Amino acid sequence: MKRFFMSLFIVFLLTTTSSVFGQEKKVEFDKNFSHVVYFWLKNPDSTKDRKAFEASLKKFLRNSKYAQTNFIGIPAQTPREVVDNSYTYSLILSFPSKEIQDKYQEEEAHLAFIEEASPLWKKVLVYDSVGIN
Repeated sequence: MKRFFMSLFIVFLLTTTSSVFGQEKKVEFDKNFSHVVYFWLKNPDSTKDRKAFEASLKKFLRNSKYAQTNFIGIPAQTPREVVDNSYTYSLILSFPSKEIQDKYQEEEAHLAFIEEASPLWKKVLVYDSVGIN
């Protein structure tokens, strides 16, 4: 019986302190509207340019009022005929609606990012999608 209560206590500790050990609650991807952006930097081999771009992008995402979830990525180098690994960075954002995404397009943080980081890129492609039920 003592063993049972000790095991129960350990399980309780592990489940109540998981956030202390860096396991934060997951934020679910909003399936209503996704905004996928691919960036090709002018100088993709420049460590200085990459650091500047990443710093600007992270600052923008910290200050965005509208982007619910975000993902910053680089090409996974998956060599298949249907995969384009030519971009430098990808950004995936989700929004609860097209109307909120429209507000995001005009928000100060987004416009400041474009002004700050656009000299670093030569090409940007955007794919917007709305979810289906």
